Amino acid sequence: MNEPRPYATTPQSLTGMPPGIPYIIGNEAAERFSFYGMRTILTVFMVNYLWIMGDVAGTRLSDAEATRRFHDFVSLVYLTPLFGALIADFFFGKYRIIMWLSVVYCLGHGALALMGMAGEAGTWLMVGLWLIAIGSGGIKPCVSAHVGDQFGKQNRHLLPRIFNWFYWSINLGAFASTLLTPWLLEWYGPHWAFGVPGVLMALATLVFWMGRWKFVHVPARGLHVLSEMFSRDGLFAIGKLCAIYAFVAIFWALFDQSGSSWVLQAENMDLRWLGVTWLPSQIQALNPILILTFIPLFSYVVYPFIDRFYPLTPLRKIAIGLFIMVISFVLVAIAQMKIDAGGTPSISWQIAAYVALTAAEVMVSIVSLEFSYTQAPKSMKSLIMSLWLFAVAFGNQVTARINDFIQVDNP
Repeated sequence: MNEPRPYATTPQSLTGMPPGIPYIIGNEAAERFSFYGMRTILTVFMVNYLWIMGDVAGTRLSDAEATRRFHDFVSLVYLTPLFGALIADFFFGKYRIIMWLSVVYCLGHGALALMGMAGEAGTWLMVGLWLIAIGSGGIKPCVSAHVGDQFGKQNRHLLPRIFNWFYWSINLGAFASTLLTPWLLEWYGPHWAFGVPGVLMALATLVFWMGRWKFVHVPARGLHVLSEMFSRDGLFAIGKLCAIYAFVAIFWALFDQSGSSWVLQAENMDLRWLGVTWLPSQIQALNPILILTFIPLFSYVVYPFIDRFYPLTPLRKIAIGLFIMVISFVLVAIAQMKIDAGGTPSISWQIAAYVALTAAEVMVSIVSLEFSYTQAPKSMKSLIMSLWLFAVAFGNQVTARINDFIQVDNP
């Protein structure tokens, strides 16, 4: 009986891109389509559709309650990576965790697609969101670290480029789904709107499995992870990065409101732009399409130009990005004041805000993600990625608790 051939556990001596990278990029584009497609319509679905799903109509959720639930879900998505990273590093390795939790992820999309066909719709929603949070959140730090594992000493200089393309693929999938899923929800209903992203997640799982012989499979290190985590270098790396993650958490507490309160605000605005009347959820598509434009623009034009006069370190990029973020929320606040005064402001206010928001994302999110990977000890890549994602979870919890606090009981 032939023994199965072993997976490669160390990178090849290459000067170009590793052979497994196209499979990771293809997987990430499809997986992000599924996640952002579901995420894009979640707030609108909870406000306008959930209460009429099933046999008996329930009570319509308030805007604040739907916003709270949205941010609780996003927070859970970014909290579970801590457990996914530990399980991968201690026991099973990154590849297995990604494959197993991708199946869980698919089951979550299936639960959302079947919502309302039998039983209580709210229960199906809760089960589906929990499965997606476990699946999506669990594989996040493993995928980011799995990208870096494919590179050896001779081609490690390509890491900044591949992280930019990795982020580019995320936003390509997000752009397509952000345009499509609100249209599916509007014209074909929740089952199709949640079902199509589920099919894309199944495709993402298949693409990743097809690349199994192309990947470097770094084995789990067991208890060695603990000794390295609590070593002088490990604690120093964690402490240094956590100081940055406090600011990253603030960034995401603001940024992720584009998927909740900004969508609800857009319902009260004039949505005509470029001769087309857009759906409120579709305005979010501006973020990924701007990312696709800004990544090469910043990498090859903006950064080199500024660097001539003011040396740009990663920390300086993050600081500038946080200041730019303020501009986007000033614009949204002005639009909200117009709405509160009884007006119907143009969606151009949000469009301008998205330009500033996306510029801030390029300088804060991409830079901090790459900086985290390069500063992490080799055996702690997944753990450090999970701590970066934990900052996202914490930021969303801040927003969720604020929306919980401001709710007023309906008499």
